[in-house]
Amino acid sequence: MNDKHPSQTLAAFAANLRSEDIPAPVMRRAEDLLLDWFGSALAGKTGRPVQIIESFARRMGPSGGTSEVLISRRGTSAMFAAMVNAASSHFAEQDDVHNGSVFHPAAVVFPAALAVAQAIGASGRELLTASVAGYEVGIRVGEFLGRSHYRTFHTTGTAGTVAAAAAAGRLLKLTPEQMLHAFGSAGTQAAGLWEFLRDAADSKQLHTAKAAGDGLMSAYLASDGFTGARRILEGEQGMAAGMSSDADPARLTDRLGERWTLAETSFKFHSSCRHTHPAADALLQVITRHELRADRIASVTAHVHQGAIDVLGPVVHPQTVHQAKFSMGTVLGLIAQFHSAGLKQFDSDYDDPRIAAFREKVTMQLDPEVDAAYPARWIGKVTVVTTDGRVLEGRVDEPKGDPGNTLSRDELERKALRLAEFGAGASEPEMRAAFKRIWNIAAEPVVGNFLTPGA
Repeated sequence: MNDKHPSQTLAAFAANLRSEDIPAPVMRRAEDLLLDWFGSALAGKTGRPVQIIESFARRMGPSGGTSEVLISRRGTSAMFAAMVNAASSHFAEQDDVHNGSVFHPAAVVFPAALAVAQAIGASGRELLTASVAGYEVGIRVGEFLGRSHYRTFHTTGTAGTVAAAAAAGRLLKLTPEQMLHAFGSAGTQAAGLWEFLRDAADSKQLHTAKAAGDGLMSAYLASDGFTGARRILEGEQGMAAGMSSDADPARLTDRLGERWTLAETSFKFHSSCRHTHPAADALLQVITRHELRADRIASVTAHVHQGAIDVLGPVVHPQTVHQAKFSMGTVLGLIAQFHSAGLKQFDSDYDDPRIAAFREKVTMQLDPEVDAAYPARWIGKVTVVTTDGRVLEGRVDEPKGDPGNTLSRDELERKALRLAEFGAGASEPEMRAAFKRIWNIAAEPVVGNFLTPGA
């Protein structure tokens, strides 16, 4: 699409999107993503950074309200519910990801959308429509900002702020002009830097909390007439100017209403940074095919794209569970030892001496084929050298969870049950009841609480 003002076109799309415009399979996929997010939000309940943000919200926000904080089962304002739920849903590293934009939409879109929907008494169909708007906007902003942006900035914190504004703004029925102003206010607040990984700092939870909260605030401000920059994305002093060297404005309006990027979003199978998943699947393939024990592996070379090196490279000797999820050596060590890199493995074994020793056997190597395919495709390739001198190759073109290798609804439910159990966030009967509601949420006249009676 040749558009002289792509921000305006994108804002008009988000403001005007109707449920009947969205193909039925996309709406069903939105339900899948909502259920997947719900499990991730509960998994973060016991996380120390999440608890600190929840404590802050308790001190600063109202002690009652119609929007639900899932981990504490209390009601508060939409603003603080969105912030806490967003922080919690990005803690376990199990929330969804869109490959092409390297963006985790669920962690910022659903917290903002659910909080506003509960605050205004919106229907389930309106919640889904707003969430689709948030996904479509946020993914396109992430693609627009490009690979150079991701080298320094956490896209979920930056593009995510605009995505949250789009979702909240759609629920508030902003006009196209108001939506444009909401984008302006969201974009000027967008932030999130990768430096925290070097220190095992807590900033990742702050990124999603602020993205959801700031996006929501931007939408509410716009509904009251507050103005924002009209070209916050592509303007001379906008987001791309300050955050990217390869931004492509055409990506902002790429086949709007025809290409549904929400349907391209992947589910995360392993409980780690998505950049580790392709190599993890490829190593598991080698181990399974050759019945290979961990102690028979002399070395593993993970053939990766540059983004993996940029994000995972700084983590050499992980000091925390969360930092270990950004360590290629740790993830592959868990795969080799347990054939799984799940929540329980990280929690109990990330610093096991066997895993630490295996970490030293792993190297990442930039691969031209893998790098050229990224970010549209995340190819997994490994070379394994055994202690008896064999050289074994593994390759996975679509990691588990990608649209072409997706999770069924039964698998999504089982994953959500594991997440809720891990975080002690909800019982199995409570989760089963939530599943039933989510699968039928489009028919709900008013989105109520999931876990908080009477809030």
